[in-house]
Amino acid sequence: IPGYGDSPPVEMVVTAHGRRTFLDHVLQELGMQRPVLVSPSMSGRFALPFLLAQGDRLAGFVPIAPVGTKDYTAEQYRGVQTPTLILYGDHDTRLAPQALQNLQHLPEHRVAVLPGAGHACYLDKPEEFHRALLGFLRQLK
Repeated sequence: IPGYGDSPPVEMVVTAHGRRTFLDHVLQELGMQRPVLVSPSMSGRFALPFLLAQGDRLAGFVPIAPVGTKDYTAEQYRGVQTPTLILYGDHDTRLAPQALQNLQHLPEHRVAVLPGAGHACYLDKPEEFHRALLGFLRQLK
């Protein structure tokens, strides 16, 4: 993610609009048509503005305890029709409950909780993570 960790800061990603535009450019450059957007942790700052503005361009959305969910209202979430799998580890007691509280307003959502997994549930329980993800992908149109 530009500007996080050791990556250089990018002026464009300072605002939610800029991050949405950045993600839009990435998807266009990759030639992706109706992708499923998987959004763990810090990537929520990019994925959520994109979902709320252009969710109809996504075949599905898989938030994994993303940051930034409290920046939007229940009403904004209710306007999104993108099929969503809210996925998290039950040992993530800080970010996951907050994300669930906000994301549960997405009308087309379901929830998968990985027992014994923490914030990076895909690393803690990779088989269970992939089983949940693949099950969700199989149900998409």
